[in-house]
Amino acid sequence: MTDIDNLKKIAAQVRRDVIRMVHKPASGHPGGSLGCADFFTALYFDVLNINPQKFTMDGVGEDLFFLSNGHLSAVWYSVLARRGYFDVKELSTFRLIDSRLQGHPTPAEHLPGIRIASGSLGQGLSAACGAAMAKKLNGDKSLVYTLHGDGELQEGQIWEAVMFAAAKKIDNLIATVDYNGKQIDGPVDAVVSLGDLKAKWVSFGWDVVEANGNDMEQLLAGFATAKKRTGNGKPVVILMSTEMGMGVDFMMGTHKWHGKAPSDEEFAKAMAQLPETIGDF
Repeated sequence: MTDIDNLKKIAAQVRRDVIRMVHKPASGHPGGSLGCADFFTALYFDVLNINPQKFTMDGVGEDLFFLSNGHLSAVWYSVLARRGYFDVKELSTFRLIDSRLQGHPTPAEHLPGIRIASGSLGQGLSAACGAAMAKKLNGDKSLVYTLHGDGELQEGQIWEAVMFAAAKKIDNLIATVDYNGKQIDGPVDAVVSLGDLKAKWVSFGWDVVEANGNDMEQLLAGFATAKKRTGNGKPVVILMSTEMGMGVDFMMGTHKWHGKAPSDEEFAKAMAQLPETIGDF
């Protein structure tokens, strides 16, 4: 049985990790990372079938995850460390010279949990399609998951992969869209509107699930529904509504914290709002 309270404690600590990580080098992307802390916590501590102590690049017999919007590296690194892929103390090296925790994830650093380089937006779904097809060809019943930004959906390669996945009936694939309505240049609707996003995915042949990404119970229910719908001839996408900057009041409701690190004063204000629940690194 899932311990919801424990997942919430982990997510709270992860948000604290994120702010501490981006503040030290004065560099990083706190907004989306805070908004997706619940998603990553639920994914790695409840949803995925994984073995952190025996990480392999091919991931045979376990679920795979690809972070397409790689600028959310801070939240991913935090959860990977908290889940046991590497020492939590290494989080203190985020974005520093010679660190394995680069601003955008890369397999060249040989960091457990990282299988592809990401950050050049639009590419993750293509990689996930290949991995999911390989699993089907090998008789591996595990699933492949991805995360994408809503602004990232303005990239054409995404829709090529969306078409491909439906055409090839890649039904062991669950994509998630971080649907916060904000990107680096402003509101998504003001930059390039996505229109009726649910209708778009449906028209491309995907099974669509909607979930609140900042409510742990609803998020887990969304994951459960998505998993039940795999294996039915269609890829599945979760349209996950989130709030950028979730947990820090002055970072919420704006796109301005997409890629901006807090000053010392802002850091202190943020830390006062984020409880230490399972121990700082």
